[in-house]
Amino acid sequence: MNVRLTQQVAAAFSSQGVLAQSIKGYSRREVQAKMAKAVAESIHSRNNLVVEAGTGVGKTFAYLIPALLSGKQVIVSTGSKNLQEQLFYKDLPALLAMLGLTPKVALLKGRNNYLCQHLMEKELSGASSMETQVLDDLLRINQWAGQTTDGDIGGLMAVSENSPALPLIVSSKENCIGQRCDYYDECFTRKARNRAMDAKVIVVNHHLFLADRIIKETGFAELLPDSDVVIFDEAHLLPDIAVTYFGQQCSTRQLSELFEKLIDIYRQELRDAKQIELLSARCSALLNEWHQVLFELGDNDWRRLLANKALSVLSWSLIKEIKVLQSLLIGHAGRSDNLDDVIEKLEVLTNKLELFFLCENNQAAYSIDYGHRYLVLRIAPIDVAKECRKLFESNVSWIFTSATLQINRDLSLFTRQLGLTQSQEMLLESPFDYAKNALFCVPRHLSSVNNHHAALTQFVDVCVKAINAAKGRTFILFTSHRMLNLVAPALQRRIAYPILVQGQAGKQSLLKKYRQLGNAVLLGTGAFWEGVDVRGRLLSCVIIDKLPFISPDDNLFRARSESIEREGKDPFSEISLPQAVITLNQGVGRLIRDEKDRGVLILCDNRIVNKPYGQAFLNSLPPMARTRDLDKATAFLEQIK
Repeated sequence: MNVRLTQQVAAAFSSQGVLAQSIKGYSRREVQAKMAKAVAESIHSRNNLVVEAGTGVGKTFAYLIPALLSGKQVIVSTGSKNLQEQLFYKDLPALLAMLGLTPKVALLKGRNNYLCQHLMEKELSGASSMETQVLDDLLRINQWAGQTTDGDIGGLMAVSENSPALPLIVSSKENCIGQRCDYYDECFTRKARNRAMDAKVIVVNHHLFLADRIIKETGFAELLPDSDVVIFDEAHLLPDIAVTYFGQQCSTRQLSELFEKLIDIYRQELRDAKQIELLSARCSALLNEWHQVLFELGDNDWRRLLANKALSVLSWSLIKEIKVLQSLLIGHAGRSDNLDDVIEKLEVLTNKLELFFLCENNQAAYSIDYGHRYLVLRIAPIDVAKECRKLFESNVSWIFTSATLQINRDLSLFTRQLGLTQSQEMLLESPFDYAKNALFCVPRHLSSVNNHHAALTQFVDVCVKAINAAKGRTFILFTSHRMLNLVAPALQRRIAYPILVQGQAGKQSLLKKYRQLGNAVLLGTGAFWEGVDVRGRLLSCVIIDKLPFISPDDNLFRARSESIEREGKDPFSEISLPQAVITLNQGVGRLIRDEKDRGVLILCDNRIVNKPYGQAFLNSLPPMARTRDLDKATAFLEQIK
């Protein structure tokens, strides 16, 4: 045990320490100091640590202070861009100033968060054929490009986050031409990666961290250094994100763009190779035909689709045609740098496409995500514990923390999913007085959630009553877009408070408007269940339509269920229930964000009290006072001043 580090950490959290001296109104929290001590011990002993820290524990400072005082190289990985930016721009600078430390600190995001100067120049050169709005936005971005030092699109305020100009100019693997680029030395993505390799403290996100680890395993260039300590905040998101990275995906948009690029190369550079244009056009036509058949069928389960013989024949015809094109291109290799680049990328995509068509891995789900014109083909492993175990075996201090990791007071589901065989586990309760400040209401006489018409009518009635009692100041969280779209117009006809609906604008824009209005009602689905922090009287009521069980039609869920049934286990208790418990906890966590906050949680799903499995939800929720009487809930809301 490193006594010096433990003493330094204890001193920092004491009533006379640096936090007390620097933060007005600071009061020592025993649970925060306990977590910080455990983090210090994990860093020294290089042991795994898993901590559920309830809302208000102050987990960010509890892991950052020992990490910074240790002097070791640290990677902090988050589940969301918002937390990543909060850590880098707010929490880290404040703590480093308090502690009097000056290590190199770097923020690294995925490459599509950075401006690509090459693409910017290319788009501006074709500006004459652009829509006016896109061109206006491009010119604003170009003006910003001359001022920015890091090229991070997060710092671009001159255009909307939904601007159609942004996808045209952000860095992407598909469009990168490496050292052949005129902007190679000034490349924002490359400079961000260089800063990360040279830093002592690096802030990344889970997607980037896992992508980097997989790149390392394949022997290619790495993005991140091999650090001494890795801390995962919002760690509850890791198992699902790991499924994406230990699986494979392929976008048909990339394939379509390569065919177009080949036709362009023929016209601009290789006019003597007419066959390139003819075969590329043939492949593009076949791909469009294949798209059309899939969009008509609309099924996202590739295993089911394989039963369609016409589709199967068309799929393999597409592969055959692409391979003919590849053979032709090999004969022209070396004649054009652009062509050589396409040859390399086409081989990678074709291999992924063929692997998907073969559908040979019984331990994976093969699914299709339907976009506006294109598809994303995904192969997702049913169980990533084996791959994660190899990842977390290295001699590093691995620290996992979140406000929602346990099911029924047990962390073993999380540790099993990540293959963590040996780790210290801690459950730290929130220091907030939930029993006094929060009320949980499941109204009596609710219809079954399966009785859609009656459930909708009752839900709207409950919302109207609660919103009026709370004078707006309400979040309504939905488990489906369908329900949200039915409830929104019904509420607009019946309440006088401003209604903000997910999809009207970006998430951050809606939250900003919600705070500005002071009496608004916000309706949202998954994106608003977590990573949202609205404190004080601005948010007094959270209403949830029903328990957030995963859809039985979800492709990966079906594949996992079949696998679990083969082992003689119950998919509901092994998958559905644990996922729903954690998701509900995330939604509930929006309500009480500060020790002075007061509020009411209303759940319009009586299964939590009528079904035996309801106890697993109740055991995992904060210790709020409970009632079945909606009038008591509205009276509580009316008292919140």
